[in-house]
Amino acid sequence: MKSRINLVLGDITEMAVDAIVNAANSSLQGGGGVDGAIHRAAGPELAIYCRNLGGCKTGYAKLTPGFRLPTRAIIHTVGPVWRGGDHGEDEQLASCYRESLRVAMENQLETIAFPAISTGIYGFPADRAARIAIHEICDFVAAHERPKSVTLVAYDHASLRQLQSAFDER
Repeated sequence: MKSRINLVLGDITEMAVDAIVNAANSSLQGGGGVDGAIHRAAGPELAIYCRNLGGCKTGYAKLTPGFRLPTRAIIHTVGPVWRGGDHGEDEQLASCYRESLRVAMENQLETIAFPAISTGIYGFPADRAARIAIHEICDFVAAHERPKSVTLVAYDHASLRQLQSAFDER
């Protein structure tokens, strides 16, 4: 099961996989961080396409084409804003990973790459988010044949160490 999970340092917009996950905002219209980078790299067609999706609720996921990215599809998921940990943030974040993986499986997407969801401007503690990500991905991969490969993309060495630590604990 763990052999189907990869941890890498890199830029999610450069991942040549079937789908990348976007840490989106609820409007799906682009923003800062990963969301902004994905929208810029995908081109203006992505924002136009997203206008017709009606947004997305926290913990859910929606699929779009990859447009100018080296990926076939983008799975947009809206992570929780950190409010101290007593407002269901852990479950909402876990749902982001489960829902994104479900969308990938239902659309026969064999390879998927995730950024760290909610750890930027949304303020979710990165070490806690890494443990949730690893837990949800490991459980999903153990129970399903697809996706065949899941990559977690860390944007810096500290994030990669947090993912590796969570992965080693599993």
